[in-house]
Amino acid sequence: MSRSTPAALATVPTQPLAVQALGPAAPVPATPSPIPSLWNLGIEAQELTSRIARLAEQLEADEPEQQQAAIASLEEALLMEEGNREALARKADATCWVIDHLRAQGSYRQQQAKRLVELAKCDQRRADALENTLVFVLTRLQPAATRFSFPHHELTSRRSEAVEISAEEELAPEWLRITTATAPDKGAIKAALKAGQQIQGAQLVARRSWSIH
Repeated sequence: MSRSTPAALATVPTQPLAVQALGPAAPVPATPSPIPSLWNLGIEAQELTSRIARLAEQLEADEPEQQQAAIASLEEALLMEEGNREALARKADATCWVIDHLRAQGSYRQQQAKRLVELAKCDQRRADALENTLVFVLTRLQPAATRFSFPHHELTSRRSEAVEISAEEELAPEWLRITTATAPDKGAIKAALKAGQQIQGAQLVARRSWSIH
């Protein structure tokens, strides 16, 4: 004989009571990704800047193929971040760091080169003054001599002729050579092109200059 289920038990849900009380299971919150520290950001920026600097070195390679490969690599590195503004900004910023460094280094070397040129001129003036003094004394002691020999050096001379112009304005026209030089009058050409005039061999080009701050 079959047993009937009591009515009180028939209404008991088959789902556990704890789940029924909480309702639909709430989604488990995702574990937030750790925020990079300033140290990590600095290391990443330094590595990125170093890679760009190495590419910049290849821009001065002897082979044009290497130069083009370096440019293509840099363009590719920037273009691959087209959909990631943050990553593109980091790479662009690292490129600006390299540009600033190269320009500062170039300016410093230019100043050093100028200083070295001045030092070289000073050395030459001192050497010329010493040589003139030595020649003056030796030729005064031996006016007919054209060569002087020393234990480790020899001072020789050769005769030459040169025209020295003391007052060019006093020369007659027959002794003057007329030279002419031509150059495009860019100011006048620009004004004519902006006024709508067509000039063969010239065109007005609009350019935009950029600067890094």
